[in-house]
Amino acid sequence: MKDIINKIQGQSMKRFIQLSILLIFCIPTLLLAQQPKVFTGGKIIPISGDPIDNGVLVIQNGEIIAVGTQGKVDIPSDAKTYDVSGKVIMPGLVDSHSHVGGGDGGDQSSALHPDTRIMDSIDPRSDTFKKALAGGITTVNVMPGSGHLMSGQTVYLKLRKANKIEDMLLVEDPQEEVAGGLKMANGTNPIGKGPFPGTRAKSASMVRELFIKAQNYKGKVEKADGDPEKMPTRDIGMETLVDVLNGKRIVHHHTHRHDDILTAIRLAEEFDYRLVLHHVSEAWKVADEIAEADIPASIIVLDSPGGKMEAVDIKYKNGAVLEDAGVTVGYHTDASITDTRLFLRSGAFGVRAGMSRKGALKALTIENAKMLDAQNRVGTLEKGKDADFIILSGDPLSVYTRVQQTWVEGKKRFDISNPKDRKYATGGYNVFERTTQNHNHGRK
Repeated sequence: MKDIINKIQGQSMKRFIQLSILLIFCIPTLLLAQQPKVFTGGKIIPISGDPIDNGVLVIQNGEIIAVGTQGKVDIPSDAKTYDVSGKVIMPGLVDSHSHVGGGDGGDQSSALHPDTRIMDSIDPRSDTFKKALAGGITTVNVMPGSGHLMSGQTVYLKLRKANKIEDMLLVEDPQEEVAGGLKMANGTNPIGKGPFPGTRAKSASMVRELFIKAQNYKGKVEKADGDPEKMPTRDIGMETLVDVLNGKRIVHHHTHRHDDILTAIRLAEEFDYRLVLHHVSEAWKVADEIAEADIPASIIVLDSPGGKMEAVDIKYKNGAVLEDAGVTVGYHTDASITDTRLFLRSGAFGVRAGMSRKGALKALTIENAKMLDAQNRVGTLEKGKDADFIILSGDPLSVYTRVQQTWVEGKKRFDISNPKDRKYATGGYNVFERTTQNHNHGRK
C-alpha cells in the first residue's frame, strides 16, 4: 500500500512539474497575443471614410479597437507600438472570385452538381495562399471551375495559418452554417455533349428544371413541419438549392456575353434568388439593366490579349460604366488568370479607364465583402471589425508600390523583409513550382 501511495504522489509531482513548465512558456505567449498593438505615423485609408494622414490604428485580440488621427485616439499604456511613417495602411483585400488552394467541383457525370463542396478538396497548406498574401489578399471566395451549369458550392476563407480547411472558414460550423455560395455558369464553358447542354437555350432550361425540382422539395420540407415521418428522403443537392431559394446561399454566376448576362438575371428573378454576376466582360453593354435588377458585379481586367471569343469585347471601362450606372462593383483575380500578387493594379486599371479612385479602392475591399455577406467583418478599417489590414510602401494604385506586410485577425501573415516570405512576392527559381493553378472544369 505504501508503494502505491508513493507511486501516486510521484506521478502527481511529475504532472505538477509538467504543468508548471507549460504555464511558464505559454503564459507569456498568451499575454503577448493579447497585448494591444498600435500602428502610428502612416497614412490610413479606412475605405469607410476619408484618408487619415498621420493616422493611428489600434488592434487587440484580432479586432480593431480604434482608428483615427494622432492625438485623438486613446492608446493603451501597455501597447506595442509600430512606427509606419511614410507607409500606407488599408484594409486587407477581398478577392470575390479565386481558385487558390487547388480545389475542384463536379465531374463528367452531370452538368449540375449543387451537392459538391470545394472545401472538401482544398489544400490549406498550398503555397498559392502565400502568394495571395504577398499581394495583400486576406479574404477569398474560392470557386469550382466554370465547365458546368452548376459546378458546386464555393467557400469563403480567411487566409489564416491552417493545417485543416476548417481553420480558414469564415463560419464556425460548416454543417450548421452556410460556408459559401453556389457556383453557376452559362455561355461557352458548360456547353458540350450529353449530359451537358448543347445550346444556350438548353443550358437555361436545365437550370430551370432543377430549380423547379428544388421548389417542390422545399414545399415538402415545409409541409412536413419538422415531422421526420413526413420529411422527403434527404437530398444534399436539393438542400443546397433550398438554401439558395431561402436567400441563405448566394449564387455566383460566371457569364461573359451581354445576352448571357441577361439570361442569368432572368433566372435569378424567376426563382427569386440572390445573385452576383462574375466576369461580365460585356457588362458595359447592359449596365443599366444590371443596375435596374440591383445585382452586384464582380469583374476582371486583363492586361494581355488571349482567352475565349465570348470575352473579346471586354473593356477596361467596365468598372467605370458600372459605377456610373449605380451598380455595386468589385474586382477579382480569378487566380491564376491574373496574378494574386498584383491584385491592386486591377483598381488602377479601372481608374485609368474613368473609374473614381474611391470606387476602385472600394471594389478591392468592401464591395467584394458585401458579395460574400462578410461586410460586417472585413472590407473597411472600423472599430469592432476583424484586424485584417495591409501595410504598403506607397499609394495603393501606384505601379511602384509594394505590399510590405499583410495582417489577418491581428497576426502578421506576410512580411517582405522576411526572406521566406519575400520569395513569394518576387519569384525566383522553383518558387512557384507547386503553386500553378489550373481551372479544373471536371471534364475534358
